[in-house]
Amino acid sequence: MNLPNKLTVLRMVLIVPFVIALLAGRGEGSARWIALAIFIIASLTDMLDGQIARKYNLITDFGKFMDPLADKLLVCSALICLVDLKRLPTWICIVIIAREFVISGFRLVASDNGIVIAASMWGKVKTVTQMAMVILMLVNLPQLKSLTTLVMYLACALTIISLVDYIVKNRQVISMQK
Repeated sequence: MNLPNKLTVLRMVLIVPFVIALLAGRGEGSARWIALAIFIIASLTDMLDGQIARKYNLITDFGKFMDPLADKLLVCSALICLVDLKRLPTWICIVIIAREFVISGFRLVASDNGIVIAASMWGKVKTVTQMAMVILMLVNLPQLKSLTTLVMYLACALTIISLVDYIVKNRQVISMQK
């Protein structure tokens, strides 16, 4: 369990206090800012664990599998809370979560066949955009409404683009099924 993997696990652990803070305060008051701080810290661990893993050659199969999973858990938890708070349209949440289920299915099939598929550049851009969207929705300032809406639609588009890219690049996984 090296440092990048510990940061990945920390990101997953931070989901619990994030959700509690966000929903306990219904996305308002000081609880909103606590939830925002937790989300930003958790999001930064994503960037940091990858940088450390690459710089010090600490890339592991655990990290290749769990890092994207931790991102999915963090973002999907935030999206579900934002739907509950009426800040995110349900359909966008469904598109994003459906993509994550499809990719997870691909990863499981690939893993069963001894293949570990690392995150693609489109997937990484998608994750950063989704995290930016969540941050803007947590901040929830009227002055940022247009920007928030733009980033929301961009995140949705990148979600679809990254799904298509992932399927095309890993189509051999489908042919592995008996």
